[in-house]
Amino acid sequence: MSRQREHRGIRVDRSELQCRKGCGYYGNAAWQGLCSKCYREEHQQARQRQIEEDWALAERLQREEEAAYASSKTASPRPSLAPLPQPEDRKSSTVTTVKKFFSPSLRTTPPRKESLGAHPTPSSSRPPGSATDRATRDFIDFLRPLQKLGQEVYQQSQTFTESAARKQTRSPEELSEGVQDFYQSLSDRLLSHFKGSTDSVERVMEQVEKYVMTRLHKAALCPVTAEDKRKDLALRRRIQDLHWVSVEMLCAPVDEEVAEVSDCVVKAITDLMEMDSRCVPSEKLTCVTRCSKRIIHAVKVTKRQPASADDFLPALIYTVLRSNPPRLQSNIQHITRFCHPSRLMKGEDGYYFTNLCCAVTFIEKMDAQSLNMSAEEFEWHMSGQPSPGKSAPAPAPGPEPGAGQRRAGPAGGAEPAAGPAAGRGP
Repeated sequence: MSRQREHRGIRVDRSELQCRKGCGYYGNAAWQGLCSKCYREEHQQARQRQIEEDWALAERLQREEEAAYASSKTASPRPSLAPLPQPEDRKSSTVTTVKKFFSPSLRTTPPRKESLGAHPTPSSSRPPGSATDRATRDFIDFLRPLQKLGQEVYQQSQTFTESAARKQTRSPEELSEGVQDFYQSLSDRLLSHFKGSTDSVERVMEQVEKYVMTRLHKAALCPVTAEDKRKDLALRRRIQDLHWVSVEMLCAPVDEEVAEVSDCVVKAITDLMEMDSRCVPSEKLTCVTRCSKRIIHAVKVTKRQPASADDFLPALIYTVLRSNPPRLQSNIQHITRFCHPSRLMKGEDGYYFTNLCCAVTFIEKMDAQSLNMSAEEFEWHMSGQPSPGKSAPAPAPGPEPGAGQRRAGPAGGAEPAAGPAAGRGP
C-alpha cells in the first residue's frame, strides 16, 4: 500500500506533453520538446544563419587571400582569383529541398506519367499486385473525384517519389527534410484550393502520405543509421534488464486476473509488435493508437470507472516492458521523420504517440526513486545477485523440493517452488 500513496516518477501532466513554446500542440523529444511546426521554423532559421555565416567566412578568407597576394606580388604574374558570386547569384543558386528533389537527372529518362483515367500497369521490377501497385491504384481511385486537382496532386506526388528514390545516397534526415518540405508545399496548395478547410486537406494528405511512403519504403527504412541500431539495441537490452518490474511496482491499475483485462493486454502487446511490420508511418501510428485504446479499456474494466492520464501512462509503460517490441526506437523515429506533422501535433493520435515517447524515456531513465524503492533494492534487482549484506544459507542435505514445497525468495521470504504444479494440484 505504501507504494500506492505517492508515485511522482510516472505521472506526467498534460501540459508537459505540449510544445515548450506554448503553441498548444504536442511536443516531441525528437524535436527538443517542440511540435513539428515550431521545430521546423527554428531549424530553418538556424540553417539560414549558418548559410549566412558560411558566406561571410568565405568572403573574409577571399579578401585575406587577395590582400596577401597583393603584398607578395612578384614579377611572375599570377592568375587572378575568381570573384565570389554576388548576392543575387547566391539567391539563384540556393534552392529548397523540394526543388532539389524535383530537379531531373541528366542521366535518367523523364518519369512516365500515368493518367487518373486508368490504373497503372505493374512494373517489370516487382510482381503484379505488390504493395506499391495497390497503393497507386488506391491513390488514383481516391483522387479521381477531385478531377483536375486530383491529376495535379498525383503528378506532383509521382514526380517527387521518383526523384527522391533516385537519390539513394541521402541520409534518413535529409530524406525526411525533403518529404516534410513536400508535405508543406502540397498542404499549402490544398489549403488554398479548399478555402481553409483543414479537414479536407488532412484527408488528401493522409492518402498522399500513404502513397509516397509506400513507394519510398525501401529508401526510408532500409538505410537504418548506426545510431538508430545502437538505440534499438540499447533499449531492447534495457527492457530485458527490467523484466522483474511488476504491474504493482508501477502502480498501474491493470488486473490481469480478470479475463477481459488479460485479453486487452495481450491484444495491446500484439499491436505494439505489429508496428514493425507496417510500411507507412500513419499505419504504424494507428497501431500505437489501437494499443493505447485497449490499455485504457483494460484500466476502465479494472477500476470500474474511466481511466485517467495518471492511470494510462503507467499501464502503457507496463505494456511496453511486457512486449519489448522489435526496433522500437527506429519505428518511433520513422513516424517522427515521415508522418504528416498534423497527426502528431494534435488529436488522439498525437496524444497517444507523445505518451509512447514518454514511456520510452521513462524506461530509459527508470531508477529506484521512480519505482519508490531503495537504491539497494533496485541495484539488487538489476544485477540479479544475492541481496547486499545478506548471505544465502547453505542448503541442507536432502531431496530436491517437490511440487507445493516452498523455498526462500529474494527478500528472505517464502515463494512457491517453480513449476506449473506450484500451489495447485495437477
